[in-house]
Amino acid sequence: MKLGINGLGRIGKLSLWNQVAERAFSEIVVNIGRQVGQGLQDIAASIERDSTYGRLGNYIYGFKGGRLIENLNEEKGTMTIDGMPVTILRENRNPKDINWAQHGVRLVLDSTGVFTDPTTPAEHPKGALRGHLEAGASKVVLSAPFKIKDKALPMPEDAVTTVMGINEDDYIPSKHVLISAASCTTTCLSYMVKPLLDHFGASRILSASMVTVHAATGSQVVLDRLPTAGSKDLRKHRSIMNNIILTTTGAAKALALVLPEMKKIGFIAESVRIPTPTGSIVILVLSIQDESVENPIKRDVINNIYKEAADGPMKGRLIYTEEQDVSSDIVGAPRAAAIIEGAETHTRTAVIEVDPRLACKGIGGAGITCTSIQIPVTQAVIYAWYDNELGSYTYMLGERLASVADSIL
Repeated sequence: MKLGINGLGRIGKLSLWNQVAERAFSEIVVNIGRQVGQGLQDIAASIERDSTYGRLGNYIYGFKGGRLIENLNEEKGTMTIDGMPVTILRENRNPKDINWAQHGVRLVLDSTGVFTDPTTPAEHPKGALRGHLEAGASKVVLSAPFKIKDKALPMPEDAVTTVMGINEDDYIPSKHVLISAASCTTTCLSYMVKPLLDHFGASRILSASMVTVHAATGSQVVLDRLPTAGSKDLRKHRSIMNNIILTTTGAAKALALVLPEMKKIGFIAESVRIPTPTGSIVILVLSIQDESVENPIKRDVINNIYKEAADGPMKGRLIYTEEQDVSSDIVGAPRAAAIIEGAETHTRTAVIEVDPRLACKGIGGAGITCTSIQIPVTQAVIYAWYDNELGSYTYMLGERLASVADSIL
């Protein structure tokens, strides 16, 4: 089967690297939708080298790796990468105008970050994710969360959000044609949360919050510039080279699609961007209803939950470590959705006195007798690393692409 990739940004390029290495597809067709540099030679040079991960040959073959891109044909837009045929399309940016059918492409990865609304019709003049279907694709995988602009519209029945190893079976081949692979942060977070949900149950997790200290992305600017017309967030136009920048994340909303139990839990998600190229960390804080103060949930209990998950059902996708890592240690490898930094797990248990009279007033409880209740609560702080580009998200995305391809055959 051939794979189509729409967009050659960070995830598009690294997905191309990953697919050349994995060999899950016989051929790859990449749509850039515009002319690049002086021609195909410049596109090949951009694919071959990367400021974060080095050279493609070294990525696949280590220090013995050399140049892998050969047989460039400017007129046809073709090349081979480590022997794999790759075609580069440079004409159309609107998905419905990309002739996937002509190139025999049935599965498309859209990594542009532009077409994220599954409700937008294929014929929309500015383009739509569904346009790929009109152009000949059978299935489309989105390397981002769905974002429905019209909040009154529900999620279409033929669209689904999945994370491999968490809810991959929610994808029903006979039903779904648009598949979101969520985001790098949601992927990491889901691997942090699911083992705890499985162990404690959603009813015992009283509240949760997370902050991702996230590497820079293409949405930041290198140097300060004036905001675009109508811009509400001035920080997006400040230099990522010089600043720690507060921003937002849709991880909480996307996590509820992947783990519906989270809808019952008050959850806050925030994001901070820092001036590093990749390598991020999620700091998860949970309040868990405990059984007693005398025998509280300690850090060893939390860490053992992750150890068992890493050695069992999540093996290969969740890693537990007690090494003292820094962000550069996890760039590129290992191939894991989340790397639990067990040495930094912390817990504190205290008795919280709850005054239910406030709740009684809230429900108009005339005649209800309210008394004070004491509840032992453990607060847990857990850290997990993830390579938000290649080492974590792109590998997980590659697994999703391969499984969807199998469902088409």
